[in-house]
Amino acid sequence: MRISATVQARMGSSRLPGKVLRPILGMPMLELQIERIRRSRLIDEVILATSTEAGDDPLAQLASRLSIPCFRGSEEDVLGRVAGALKAFSVDLHVEFMGDNPMPDPLLVDAVTGFALKNLDRYDYVTNGLTTTYPPGMEVFVYPARVLLETERLVADADRRSHAGWNITQYPDRFRLCNLEAPPWHRQPKFHLEVDTEEDFEVVSAVYEHFYPRRPGFGLGEIIDFLLDHPELARRNQTVPRRWKALRNEA
Repeated sequence: MRISATVQARMGSSRLPGKVLRPILGMPMLELQIERIRRSRLIDEVILATSTEAGDDPLAQLASRLSIPCFRGSEEDVLGRVAGALKAFSVDLHVEFMGDNPMPDPLLVDAVTGFALKNLDRYDYVTNGLTTTYPPGMEVFVYPARVLLETERLVADADRRSHAGWNITQYPDRFRLCNLEAPPWHRQPKFHLEVDTEEDFEVVSAVYEHFYPRRPGFGLGEIIDFLLDHPELARRNQTVPRRWKALRNEA
């Protein structure tokens, strides 16, 4: 079974344009994210899924420099773009990431992916992101590629097609969904590790600057301890409005 991750990324962010290539410690943020995903013991390859727009050419060039596959599709039809990547590279099991979640924990990625592998006969979609118990930005979404390809054929609405795997969750009578909640030591939903705004970028940069030079593979537990020790930094982005909240049914 081929297990592939995709990272959805483009330069045209409305709130923080070009964020995925903004440098942290002299490296593009997207490169740091891809490096961390590659630390997974279960993922066979990382695929960059970007658009055909000329403005996203630097992302394709980054993929080439990092020697990872790149699929280019519609800028707005993210569902079609990711589905196209899964077909183009013959993916069996898909692990989905967004380019604005630049600090995935490889151990958490493998925990969610491993659970999905062991339960392929029970669940069609496994994630820790149906409800927010982990810090936002630590979401992992795992499902067989055939599930997204089936979903892609069902969705006609353009607004909904601006999301990829989230559309699977809109068919609970068709697909079996599983949400993995954070254990007590990782249950810190108030800490935001995504990058939508300048404040977010400041928080993520500070975490990377603290850990990366001496321990590039730092984990979520260390991040949480660092933010608990630096509450002023943690508070810097806690009041930022989050669009994804409209897509979740919080407990």
